Amino acid sequence: MREPPAIGFLPDGRRLHLSDGPIDLIVEAFGERAEIEAAYRVAARRFVTVLDELCEELPLLRTEAKAGGRMPEGDVARRMAEAVAPFAKRAFITPMAAVAGAVAEEILETMTDAASLSRAYVNDGGDIAIHLSPGESFRIGMVERPDRPSLFSTAQIVAGDPVRGIATSGWRGRSFSLGIADAVTALADRAAMADAAATMIANAVDLPGHPAITRLAAREIAPDNDLGERLVTRAVGELAADEIEIAIESGISAAEEIIARGLLRAAAICLQGETRIVGAREVNVRAFAHDGAEKISRRLEIARS
Repeated sequence: MREPPAIGFLPDGRRLHLSDGPIDLIVEAFGERAEIEAAYRVAARRFVTVLDELCEELPLLRTEAKAGGRMPEGDVARRMAEAVAPFAKRAFITPMAAVAGAVAEEILETMTDAASLSRAYVNDGGDIAIHLSPGESFRIGMVERPDRPSLFSTAQIVAGDPVRGIATSGWRGRSFSLGIADAVTALADRAAMADAAATMIANAVDLPGHPAITRLAAREIAPDNDLGERLVTRAVGELAADEIEIAIESGISAAEEIIARGLLRAAAICLQGETRIVGAREVNVRAFAHDGAEKISRRLEIARS
């Protein structure tokens, strides 16, 4: 029998920490005290059911998404399947590619349905769903790698922008990647869609067959994962400048195609100290060098929806 979910406040007394097996959330709400308390109550109540619901449909969620395939029944599982469906005809993807974003979305929607909040976010291991009332904003920091928590980019999200989901993928993260990006952060209208898009772009940042890249079959590392025999990246040696550019350009092409289809608003791609920002209009994104100095400053204006 597994341990029951852990629910409690972080030492600052403001942020709620919800943990259950592989799901680990940081939740923060802003507004009147009574509304915040109501939001936290429903978030905790909904959270304790999420993992069991996902486990009930895990075989389906680990199966490659196919156009017209069977949809799962659970609310979070359906969010996952809907987010990856637009990519199913173009490349291998399973609903698990959107699990963190979908969980964050579900908990945030539960909160905003029950309480009037000025701002709120649910952070599921770096995949974040946000709520903004008119006039409110969030500043989002993008971290290149979990073992070296330095910002490689930031984004300012204001209420009038369509972005409500941010997700990061890459070979250094907690999930497997088919590519070599240190980090790809995607900004989309929903957290689940940002999660799926970040996965697809990170997979595209690659140099197939390069001798400096170590890969193993996913099944050798985690026998029950959704990638099976597909080779996932385990280490990336030092690359030449032109090789970095080739790999990043592959990711840019993938991001531009996803943006053109209306599935993504902007993305930041980072590989061995080089950062590229791709996007349409009205999200303020800045990229930094490793020493913290501003490297790129570019206003990406996203058309308001």
